[in-house]
Amino acid sequence: MSGMVIAVPSRMTYIKTREGHKLYVKDWGKGRPVILLHGWPLSADSWDEAAMAIAAAGFRAISYDRRGFGRSAQPFDGYDYDTLSDDLAAVMQETGATDATLAGFSMGGGEVARYMSRHGGKNVKQAALVASVVPYMLKTADNPDGTDQAVFAKMTEAMKKDRAHFFGGFFKDFFGGKASDETLEWARKTALEASFKATLDCAKAFATTDFRPDLPAFKVPTLVINGTSDKTVPIDASARAAAKGIRGAKLIEYKGAPHGLFATEEKDQLAKDLIAFLKS
Repeated sequence: MSGMVIAVPSRMTYIKTREGHKLYVKDWGKGRPVILLHGWPLSADSWDEAAMAIAAAGFRAISYDRRGFGRSAQPFDGYDYDTLSDDLAAVMQETGATDATLAGFSMGGGEVARYMSRHGGKNVKQAALVASVVPYMLKTADNPDGTDQAVFAKMTEAMKKDRAHFFGGFFKDFFGGKASDETLEWARKTALEASFKATLDCAKAFATTDFRPDLPAFKVPTLVINGTSDKTVPIDASARAAAKGIRGAKLIEYKGAPHGLFATEEKDQLAKDLIAFLKS
């Protein structure tokens, strides 16, 4: 597999959050808007190939770097999902996105869920959760399929000790051994460009935020996609649970696929499934 293809955007700009922090936004194509939210600890560039296909299919693909990541501002705080969903609301307002589809990958699925509840799903027509952390990552008495707190604690300890080394191993599981060395290096480099404070705070947020109360707020057609061999966000506690909890949701499982679907052999199928959903 070749490395990531980075497209030249037709429009790129910065917008400001309600607190005045700048977020880097890429805005490609024309048509009904699709807001693409990236995963931890990457940037909007991870959506580039899917965004190119979405724009070519007659839609407007809008992706942005989450605060603390990529080219966006790196404030010291604001990495809880309430604030992050407010940032999403700012992006939608500043880009004039209405009748939109929200598509969240991994951590980005949490922003979709919290936006649907906190902002009442304003201007949203469809939602898509791709390898998403929704509804709840943490293992508890009432969430037995979740991940043990000790696993997240070990991640945090490893990042604090040597985050460059940690990400070297992390992305091997993230892509399930299906990515080139160049893609692994791109991902590691992107992760290291993020604010370390944002990296740690967002890891805590996606690991501990319970989105189960947000699920009834999904009152639009919702697509859920996950790989059955996802080691980063295991399918039982995420996609399968989300599909059960969101009324009318459609679940697509990619047999044997890892977490990083946007850059593995499943990437073309991911784009096709998203576009088919957009046109449905």
